[in-house]
Amino acid sequence: MKILIIEDEVINAARLKRLLEELEPDCEILAVIDTVKEAVLWLKNNHVPDLITMDIRLADGLSFSIFDQVQISSPVIFTTAYDEYAIKAFKVNSIDYLMKPIEKNELEHALKKFKAMAKNDNSATDIAGLLKGFMHRAVFRMRFLVNYRDGYKSVDVADVDFIYSEFKISNLFLKSGEIIPVSQTMEELEQELDPDVFFRASRQFFIRAESIRSISNYFNAKLKIQLKLDPEREVVISREKAPVFKQWMDR
Repeated sequence: MKILIIEDEVINAARLKRLLEELEPDCEILAVIDTVKEAVLWLKNNHVPDLITMDIRLADGLSFSIFDQVQISSPVIFTTAYDEYAIKAFKVNSIDYLMKPIEKNELEHALKKFKAMAKNDNSATDIAGLLKGFMHRAVFRMRFLVNYRDGYKSVDVADVDFIYSEFKISNLFLKSGEIIPVSQTMEELEQELDPDVFFRASRQFFIRAESIRSISNYFNAKLKIQLKLDPEREVVISREKAPVFKQWMDR
């Protein structure tokens, strides 16, 4: 069995690879790919794998866009951090989803499902069509309900200029200049925010294109971002993430 892994989180990719090799000792992991762009190039230039495992969120966007750029005939097992309610529709279409962190027994069940599909020749399921349906169900966060005086107030995501973490607290920096702490961790926000709007520049920052004043080359192939509303705050994008950031900006 030849398997392609599309996953941008190193720890998750390594765990998935290990579990696959434990469950299918004769399998061949063809590649581990972490971006939409690389996935499209690989799929265009290589033989069709027997199976693809694919994360929903990749370093440069949602994996949905892969299906718009290249035809995929391989069965796909999706991995995702989305809540269960958002994926129930796909359970009845013989396409499995594994919620992170991936459990060995769930992966084993998904592989058995794949083998049953292959035996019955049901691999021609319209994955692209199903994904378009999912896109309508995958609703990103639109607002925050935050503590305010003796009650609460609603803050629209559109009013957030950037988000930063300080002393393990996530803070919304609003376009008005107001700073509001929220209860969500940066990891939780990464699953809730639209990746087309917010870029995870580092562990401490989410930025949006319009919040950037300037982009400068930094040492060791890193990038330094100056923010319009808070130019003294240092935002550094790592060498590994710099190419992904450039792709995100240049579209």
